[in-house]
Amino acid sequence: MNFKRLVAISRKEFIHIRRDTRSLLFSFLIPFVLLLLFGYALSLDIKNIPFSVLDYNDSAASREFVSGFSQSGYFDLKGYLNSEAELKNTIDSGKSLAVIVIPPDFEKNLKASNKVTVQTIIDGTNSNKASIALGYINAISQSYSARIFTEDKVLKEMKAPLSSEIRVWYNEKLDSRNFIIPGLIAIIMLIIASLLTSQVISREWENGTMEQLIVSPVKPIELIFGKLLPYFIIGMIDLSVIIILGKTLFKVYLRGNILLLFVLSSLFMIGALGMGITISIIAKSQVVSYQLALLTSFLPSYILSGLVFPISSMPKIIQYITYLVPAKYFIIILRGIYLKANTFFILAMDVLYLGVFALLMFIIANFRLVKKLD
Repeated sequence: MNFKRLVAISRKEFIHIRRDTRSLLFSFLIPFVLLLLFGYALSLDIKNIPFSVLDYNDSAASREFVSGFSQSGYFDLKGYLNSEAELKNTIDSGKSLAVIVIPPDFEKNLKASNKVTVQTIIDGTNSNKASIALGYINAISQSYSARIFTEDKVLKEMKAPLSSEIRVWYNEKLDSRNFIIPGLIAIIMLIIASLLTSQVISREWENGTMEQLIVSPVKPIELIFGKLLPYFIIGMIDLSVIIILGKTLFKVYLRGNILLLFVLSSLFMIGALGMGITISIIAKSQVVSYQLALLTSFLPSYILSGLVFPISSMPKIIQYITYLVPAKYFIIILRGIYLKANTFFILAMDVLYLGVFALLMFIIANFRLVKKLD
């Protein structure tokens, strides 16, 4: 590889990027927009769940029980109902996701230390939202029951058969942003890298300058690395911007080694750039290469990487397909460094997969470009 020729190709690409306002805008504005959209809109936390109460007891104890839901921060009390007809109407209309039905003997049974059953009717149209809301309801009900257990003089003398103390590591508040923002880095970097570089070779064909490169002494590997170097630098700048925005806007702090993060991100960026230029070599049209890059980068990475949807819940055949998605391994690395401060040795296997991905992309790109130059 001739260093002077490589620098010349990179300089030529830098000049093109500088003159292309749309590419510059895409390079630096899109990561900011995507981070804002995904960071604020994509959240697994469910708050302000609308619920109503059908209270047949209407006592101080029942009102205290309901107040536990209102004060939790997860529920928004829409009001008290008077009949089962109103209950059906508020569920059907979507005004309330859940309705808590308190029996007439609620306070009486509590004072007598008898078992009390409270009914919860929940709208299961959105199964994910309903299951999370049901978990909140069970947790608040158990908390109220435990408090009654400790306050009752008779029950207080009895020893509970089982006591569990829960401690959450790495994401103490269970805030989904701490889980999502690191994963978004992989998606944004992949989109930027693959979409920008998917047009570098096809643009040469459309502009009629590819023939000049063919007859020049520039080797295929020099052309590939020279074309990718400017976009690699842009990608590293975007990574820095995302880390800063994640910290300032979303309070997602990096617990691990920042140097390790940049080194492993560079490996992923090289593979993503290699995938983009491979697409650009295969497709001589900028439109076709752009569509192929979008189809092979964003959609599989968003759906099959484990960013939002847990891979363990997918069908077995789909789980096997996820092994071919490089963003899956990079997201594991990002979350490990961000939340757990993992070291290189813990992440070694995922790093190996990324290395194989990067090497494979450049082998394919070099092979395909050799055939073009011949």
